Amino acid sequence: MNGNGTIGALALYLLFLWLISAAGAAWLTERKGYGERTGLMLGLLLTAGGLLVALLLPPRHGSKWRSQGWRPRRRGAGPRPR
Repeated sequence: MNGNGTIGALALYLLFLWLISAAGAAWLTERKGYGERTGLMLGLLLTAGGLLVALLLPPRHGSKWRSQGWRPRRRGAGPRPR
């Protein structure tokens, strides 16, 4: 253990996993109609398990997940004029 304030590589990777899972869960729950806060709470408290729980949540009626599918539309991917 170093006393100069450095952290190990594993701790840094775990921090990245924690933050990415929180952001991913927030994005998923927002698309499924639950709001970002629900996903942030799941991702921050349960880490990678929160991301899994967010994936298993059923989409609400009228959500982006139901209307556009699981993948978001690209910005310019509207109907093409003929």
